[in-house]
Amino acid sequence: MKKILVVAALLLVLSTTMVFAQAQAESGKKSYVFAANCAWPPLEFVDENGDIVGFEIDLVNEIAKVNDVEISIVNVAWEGIFAGLANGAYDAVASGVSVTEERKATMDFSTPILVVTQAILAPVSNTDLSNTASLNNKTVGVQLGTTGHIFLDDFDQSRDDFSVIIKAYDEVGFAIEDMLNGNLDAVVTDSVIASDFVMTNDNYANKLKITGSASDLGEPEPIAIATLKGNSEVLDLVNNGLKTMEENGTMDALKEKWGII
Repeated sequence: MKKILVVAALLLVLSTTMVFAQAQAESGKKSYVFAANCAWPPLEFVDENGDIVGFEIDLVNEIAKVNDVEISIVNVAWEGIFAGLANGAYDAVASGVSVTEERKATMDFSTPILVVTQAILAPVSNTDLSNTASLNNKTVGVQLGTTGHIFLDDFDQSRDDFSVIIKAYDEVGFAIEDMLNGNLDAVVTDSVIASDFVMTNDNYANKLKITGSASDLGEPEPIAIATLKGNSEVLDLVNNGLKTMEENGTMDALKEKWGII
């Protein structure tokens, strides 16, 4: 069933891409398609009106404006997002993508747009989580296939005196809800995502806290927009837009707008 759903999702992306390309051909502008997993506030998410919004969404729209091109954004599940890039379903991924050596083998990355660390989210009542080691014998939620998932799994596998039960979810929000329902002790996710859930989300502000040492949760991770390896056209397009935004102050304005420090 999962394979059928993945195929159906890719067919939907391809169909959306074809319709968009036809419409933009009439405008005379070159068109591109970027993918995002829109479950990562404040980077990219679906608001109460059903619109895709967020810091990276604004960045992509500004990249299009700077380069006088059309860019559509499709909402894609994280589990298959890089497979879609490899298969040519879209031209880039703008979705809080951490730059890693493994990913560099098949992807090229723009200049970084953010630097994040991993953070531990826990209920406000929890008083015994201070670092990664304190997650020993705990049940911890992560988003499937993210760097937080990879880091925690590696930490677990590399230490004989440490054991953690990792529960992976399709979206980090599902993990947080499960934690609030008492089924998890903590959630490990990117610091910027954790901060949004704690500081700007009224549903969680009085229920959650960020705990643990950022330096203990792996090295700082640059976040960038990913393109298929060797696709210099799209990479140059993205970098030109980012460079212009840095120079004219748009980058700082967008970070302030979305509460990103």
